Amino acid sequence: MYQIKATNDLRRIVTEYFHSIGQDGRKVAWCTSVGPAELLRSFGFDVYFPENHGALLGATRAATDLIPEAGKLGYSNHICSYTTSDIGSYLSGRSPLQSHYGLKGIPKPDLIVYNTNQCREVEDWFGFYAREFDCPIVGIHPPRHLQDVSQEIVELVVRQHQAILPACEQASGKKFDIDAFRQTLCFSAEATRLWQQVLLTARNSPAPITFFDGTIHMGPIVLMRGTSTAVRYYQQLLSELEENVRNRVGVVCDERVRIFWDGMPIWGKNRMLSDLFIQNKTAVVASTYCSSWVFDAFDERDPFASSALAYTKIFINRSEEAKMKMLMNWLEEYRCDGIIFHDAKTCFNNTNAKFGLPQRLRDLSGLPSMIIEGDLCDLRFFSEGQSITKIETFIEQLDRSSQYV
Repeated sequence: MYQIKATNDLRRIVTEYFHSIGQDGRKVAWCTSVGPAELLRSFGFDVYFPENHGALLGATRAATDLIPEAGKLGYSNHICSYTTSDIGSYLSGRSPLQSHYGLKGIPKPDLIVYNTNQCREVEDWFGFYAREFDCPIVGIHPPRHLQDVSQEIVELVVRQHQAILPACEQASGKKFDIDAFRQTLCFSAEATRLWQQVLLTARNSPAPITFFDGTIHMGPIVLMRGTSTAVRYYQQLLSELEENVRNRVGVVCDERVRIFWDGMPIWGKNRMLSDLFIQNKTAVVASTYCSSWVFDAFDERDPFASSALAYTKIFINRSEEAKMKMLMNWLEEYRCDGIIFHDAKTCFNNTNAKFGLPQRLRDLSGLPSMIIEGDLCDLRFFSEGQSITKIETFIEQLDRSSQYV
């Protein structure tokens, strides 16, 4: 069975990351997953990402049982299930950080920082914890759904980044150091370059990495941006995958169909779905999700402007026309035969199947698409039997069509 060897080192460094948070008296900052982690690390904060905890709750299938706890406080079952499962975990005192990593629980924040470039829910979500921990909270609010990211928008977001500096200084007890910021951004720039190269190895056939592998190996680019650890890990991973490309070693040996995945993972069904595609000789070679952590605008020579640009131009924050262009490029680059859109019932912001985009993309690209209904964490929205039937039928159609190309 195909296994990426670097996975063992990934488990070790992720475990070390969680155990290191707040050790030796270091201050802890909470941050959104696509937030200013480099800036926070330049102040010496250990950075914790509640969205990663939400993914852990989904992957361990604990989320569905915990979501009702948040409902008791008036949080709807139809809002982000990262939010409701994470709050439910806090209220119940149960977390995979305890059962899987041996921690006492989530780390207490000294500062909470969010960026609404992905959704407004993070402001409400993080605000809950600011009240619970009586902790200072600051936010960045860039313009949303952009066709282009103009210089005026970059300057606006730069000012918002700079506006949180006093809170960072007060919570950390340190003055802002532009050179420290440049250093952390330099680490992130190199790590994201390597992560992009990792993803691009899937242009080859057989693909040495799939979307499902990517959701695992993206851990360091989420959790450890701004550190040398992330750089070293992706150097190792890229070297292994490039060797597999040379030796024609892939996830799906007899690869017949190549698919693009748009939207969030279905965390609690990742393994099942991965096995299903492999059994049907299909490689899910690329995704909007994993590509969302390719921040190619980072430039330590101008850390504020490049950070503002990188974190504002992400896929989820773009207009539909801009998204269409990005999707067209990815479909061509990865030589995809079709695309699956995940209609995540509690993640409206990262679902692109509700307003006719799949049909317009099909008309433009000529590639078939299908929509799978589910959710990132709440498995009550996912029908395994129906989904398997839809996916296998879709693959059969794609495979039959490719025989005539």
